[in-house]
Amino acid sequence: MTTSTSFREAEMEARARRAVMESGDWLTVDEILQLQGVSSHSGCAQPAQWKQQDEIFTINDHGTEYYPAFGLEKEAGYQPYSVMSKIIDIFKDDKDGWGMAIWFQSVNSYLGREKPQALIGSDPDLVINAAIDEVQGVKHG
Repeated sequence: MTTSTSFREAEMEARARRAVMESGDWLTVDEILQLQGVSSHSGCAQPAQWKQQDEIFTINDHGTEYYPAFGLEKEAGYQPYSVMSKIIDIFKDDKDGWGMAIWFQSVNSYLGREKPQALIGSDPDLVINAAIDEVQGVKHG
């Protein structure tokens, strides 16, 4: 890889990270705990436990850990969607938190140009298939 190629890739990565943070789809632990219904939900696990148990992923921006708001199911007291753990498992060897964040927030041709985050609640199996497709890559024959 040439220096100019690695510089361009780093520049693209920085732009993608900025877009993720500017999307407004990310919450701190304190913000999650303030959501209506979180504290009243019986047996509510803490966000750190969700991450430890691979029920959700996080990104770290300037020393602050952020959780994906789109990964929390409002109707379940803002608990992580069950599909999140399956997707994390699919990506565990290929993407870190930032890689998953960028994937969830990018238009996806497998999903008919929808973003994976938009379909978590309505079509989780399709999002799982898109994640598998992402890991396997396009095979040309």
